[in-house]
Amino acid sequence: MKILIADDHELFREGLRQILEQMDPAMTIVEAADFQQAIDAAEREQDIDIVLMDITMPGGAWNDTLPRLKEILPDRVPVIIVSASDDRRQVLETITLGAAGFIPKTSSSRVMMSALQLVLAGGVYLPPALLQQGGDIGDGASVPHGADALLTPRQREVLALLGKGQANKEIARALQLAEGTVKLHVTAILKTLGVNNRTRAVVAAAQLGLAAKD
Repeated sequence: MKILIADDHELFREGLRQILEQMDPAMTIVEAADFQQAIDAAEREQDIDIVLMDITMPGGAWNDTLPRLKEILPDRVPVIIVSASDDRRQVLETITLGAAGFIPKTSSSRVMMSALQLVLAGGVYLPPALLQQGGDIGDGASVPHGADALLTPRQREVLALLGKGQANKEIARALQLAEGTVKLHVTAILKTLGVNNRTRAVVAAAQLGLAAKD
């Protein structure tokens, strides 16, 4: 596995490297100290599996760099924001621009590893405190009024588990469904709620009071 760490603080990169090596000692780490270096690394390295990026670095703007990374990297490669920011609107903006998750820098190493494993399994990780706040998903991205009433009982169950950030395989196991059936439900949920990815569906679940509070 190859991971790109983009952060302008060498000490944080070193600490994150140590956490990641607990997951896989043979893991390859590529480092970038600013946004331009992150873009250069994405263009140079053809086999990156995941990107961990801070949103406060020199060399550009994060809201320009994130979409650029999504253009360069294959669709399968998630870009996760790891930041000290706790601004809810900014977190939601990263989701709108394509981030697969948001991990606060205040998270413990255990939470960090769990979040990464979840995302690599196809799930979504967002700060529990954000999900518990509810409210709109973001500018122009709120759940259409009454959309939740159009969901079937089974789809609401699937959405509730999406609200916990669970991957399709975990949802299938919990609801005793085929994974293919879960994928069909997820597609229908996204269409009904007017969102275009699982991450925003997780926030939608919080807005509808379906996200986990634990």
